[in-house]
Amino acid sequence: MTKFYVIAAVILLAFFVFRYFRQKTFINLLTEEQFREGYRKAQLIDVREPQEFENGHILGARNIPVTQMRQRLVEMRPDKPVYLYCQGGARSNRAANLLHKKGYKKIYQLKGGFKKWTGKVKTGK
Repeated sequence: MTKFYVIAAVILLAFFVFRYFRQKTFINLLTEEQFREGYRKAQLIDVREPQEFENGHILGARNIPVTQMRQRLVEMRPDKPVYLYCQGGARSNRAANLLHKKGYKKIYQLKGGFKKWTGKVKTGK
């Protein structure tokens, strides 16, 4: 029985390693400086939930939560670069995977997410 668990663990680990390296081929992880250079000419999308967005977001960002992204794809253009961010990186990674599956080619993600952002921020009401 333990042999089964070892094999299962190895297969699971291999899957995550494969997925990690596959994502590197289509998600461009950018430092804050690199992100700033290009996000004004792109679709800047904050994939956090609306209450997080209202508490503060990068100036010029649109809020399309990752939980609603499938339904709101019509609001985004596949021919323009998409700059994504969330609080730490996990949700924007999920959003990038979804966009890649839907045919988006120019996908960029903010390294470290909003919590590492030092640029201009807009807060809600």
